[in-house]
Amino acid sequence: MRTGASWRPLRDTDIGRHGMGADRSLFWDIDHLAAATGWAHGFMAAYALWGGLVALAAVWVVCGLLARRRADGFQSLAAVVLTGVATLVGLALNQIVGPLVDRPRPFVAMPHVLLLLNHSTDPSFPSDHAVIAGAFAAGLLVVSRRWGALAVVLAVLLAFARVYVGVHYPLDVTGGLLIGAAVAFLLVLSGLRTLVARLLAALARTPLRPVLAGATVAGSYSRVGGDASAASPELPAGGRHR
Repeated sequence: MRTGASWRPLRDTDIGRHGMGADRSLFWDIDHLAAATGWAHGFMAAYALWGGLVALAAVWVVCGLLARRRADGFQSLAAVVLTGVATLVGLALNQIVGPLVDRPRPFVAMPHVLLLLNHSTDPSFPSDHAVIAGAFAAGLLVVSRRWGALAVVLAVLLAFARVYVGVHYPLDVTGGLLIGAAVAFLLVLSGLRTLVARLLAALARTPLRPVLAGATVAGSYSRVGGDASAASPELPAGGRHR
């Protein structure tokens, strides 16, 4: 492990000794980039640790607020809820996969890694942050292509940042993104979406109605799957598209 002050270029003998494949080669390319861009260390460290997840959570909240105004009943809101569930399911799944693969962190396996964050030596693959990011991005793409695209950009930047700060290999974050996205798609595009929409419709008739005030009961049992923004359910009397 090294700091910016003690960094030195990786020698050919180091490469041969560690038997680096494409994954490690790419990691070192990004590591060298990090060493050459000290001006970005503060931002990238903050984004890798908490900023990326906060940004994605903010987009998720915005999508939830906008989904309450959709004229598709509770289908969009159900997709947003299941996206949140997917982040938790993906994170739980990671606790099983990580110990099974048991891949050492880059700063544990190799010397002279530029480490910008203090981190534990728990398994490196897959990345918890990337799993959460992948779930957010995939689930929100179902809700809204525009906001989902923004979530994808934020998720990819978070994945890159985790490699940049020296705590993951590229394969760790790629695998995390794919696992999170797979979990989100499985939940959001499944029959659970209709069940959650029905539950939300029922809750809208209880004292919880103010929380769901923007959502309409009409159309809450519309078709499941596809982009929620593409649905064209009936509007309530006097209602209008927003």
